[in-house]
Amino acid sequence: MAGGGEGPTLEFTPTWVVAVVCTVIVGISLAAERALHSGGKYLKRKKQKPLYEALLKVKEELMLLGFISLLLTVFQNRITKICVKPEIMDKWLPCSLDHNDQTNEDVAHFSTSLFGGIAGYTRRLLAAGGEAQQGYCGKKHKVPLLSVEAFHHLHIFIFVLAIVHVTFCALTIVFGGLKIHQWKKWEDEHSKEINEADEVQVKITHVQEHDFVKDHFWGIGKNYRLMGWLHSFLNQFFRSVTRSDYLTLRLGFITTHCKGNPKFNFHTYMVRALEDDFKRVVGISWYLWIFVVLFMLMNVDGWHAYFWIAFVPFFLLLAVGTKLQHVITQLAHEVAEKHIAIEGELIVQPSDEHFWFGKPKFVLFLIHFILFQNAFEMAFFFWIWVQYGFTSCIMGKVKYIIPRIVIGVFIQVLCSYSTLPLYAIVTQMGSNFKKAIFDEDIRLGLVGWAKKARRRKASIDASSSGTGSDVGVQLGKVNQKTTTKS
Repeated sequence: MAGGGEGPTLEFTPTWVVAVVCTVIVGISLAAERALHSGGKYLKRKKQKPLYEALLKVKEELMLLGFISLLLTVFQNRITKICVKPEIMDKWLPCSLDHNDQTNEDVAHFSTSLFGGIAGYTRRLLAAGGEAQQGYCGKKHKVPLLSVEAFHHLHIFIFVLAIVHVTFCALTIVFGGLKIHQWKKWEDEHSKEINEADEVQVKITHVQEHDFVKDHFWGIGKNYRLMGWLHSFLNQFFRSVTRSDYLTLRLGFITTHCKGNPKFNFHTYMVRALEDDFKRVVGISWYLWIFVVLFMLMNVDGWHAYFWIAFVPFFLLLAVGTKLQHVITQLAHEVAEKHIAIEGELIVQPSDEHFWFGKPKFVLFLIHFILFQNAFEMAFFFWIWVQYGFTSCIMGKVKYIIPRIVIGVFIQVLCSYSTLPLYAIVTQMGSNFKKAIFDEDIRLGLVGWAKKARRRKASIDASSSGTGSDVGVQLGKVNQKTTTKS
């Protein structure tokens, strides 16, 4: 039998085994590809271009995952044959060596008693592969840099991380979208009120008695700073956006960006803008992969990095939710401090100055990091649970496990039902509007018009340049004839 100590090769493997395994793998792959393709056709049919682009982003992540898997497979033998000195492999371990020895004895006993001959055969193959590596590096009095089994577990972890991240992002946008959809009744009711109202009649609005101001105005000075931030922090848990908030922010946006269209459908625009941002959130950017590598580096026995790192997205999410609520509070204070009574409706002034660094997009970056970090935590938990068991030393004690699960669930729920809807409406209070303000057909028309205008300008410039050159040539000929006659 060929293959040495690593088990039989394909030359000595039954053909029916190869055929069955290939059929299952190809069937699963084709089913996943067809599902994504059908989802793309459905989104195209419904004219959901932002969500369709998000789906393409998911395909890109899966393609990147496939390429990583290919690299891991191709270079597995070479990497596992890199030999290092034994002493450098005894430091920075996720589990102590004493615990590892005990675990190996338990696994061996469990496999022999439960699965009998089949498990024993599988374990002997793995042991044979390990002995082959040890023999290769043992001749040099060294140990392998990464074993075949550890290499396989790393491969599975990357796959689980990508799948969990995409799934959590999809759940967030779905649940958040359902929450935002509940605001549509406010949009419809207000549009109906505009149609029934007498446009000639002008009313006087007492600022201090307006619901929007009463909910968010907390005085001036020190009292405002303390109560304003405290109120903003608590509001994200109970009532993140009220009817008066929605209608006031809506009017501020329309007055600033589309004053000539008071019946503008703000809700539809907000949903389109959120879908446009979602395609950026669903991806795993390069800096997020750097975070994964840093976590793997710090996951050392006794440091409990997997526990403390769970608080990073937790505190970030609270900070983002508080800041978004505080933007609404600032808008209310600006109006209340300047006016006692105004003619017409209460109007707030959108501005980038209310956001961190004057950039509303920075909030989207933080939400992207929060979603990835939370997905990473849950993916790591599921991977350890399935791969090594609930009692694994990497998993830690119960007092570390339960808080991680609670925090992960809390982040997912709060981000879906509070922070994401807040982000959808508050980020429209920036100085600029997004291209989603136009329908897809209008955007395509504007893009086509811009291209034609550029081509027309280029042709005019070229013709002008050509005319100038011809005139120059004719003048040169005239001057030459004049010189000759002289």
